[in-house]
Amino acid sequence: MPRTLLIVEDVETCAATLEIAVSAMEVDVVTVDSGEEAWRVLDRTDRVAAIVTDLEMRGMDGYELIERVRAHPRHHAAPIVVITGSPDPDAPERTHRLGANAFFSKPYSPVQVRERLEQLINETA
Repeated sequence: MPRTLLIVEDVETCAATLEIAVSAMEVDVVTVDSGEEAWRVLDRTDRVAAIVTDLEMRGMDGYELIERVRAHPRHHAAPIVVITGSPDPDAPERTHRLGANAFFSKPYSPVQVRERLEQLINETA
């Protein structure tokens, strides 16, 4: 049974780019546009392959989502990849401290993101 790759991205074109980049991976891709919606998906999902999240979203931002995932007994070990256009120079260090496994600034290479996801998923499989 394929595991779920959760993409949390509030810009439709960015989400579509990520979906195309990971389309060859053996995962079920679920795309949501907010941290709250991501949390609802995680609440009803048993097998999360990885989470790709933006940081700046309405409501629950990516930082809070990372904190919640790391505290969740079922999903705490899921790989988390951050992709953001945040101008905050502290964002890479802050997300790493919170438990993110990889950080990409927009614009980014979809191929590099897919390769890093595959590596992280294989390490945790």
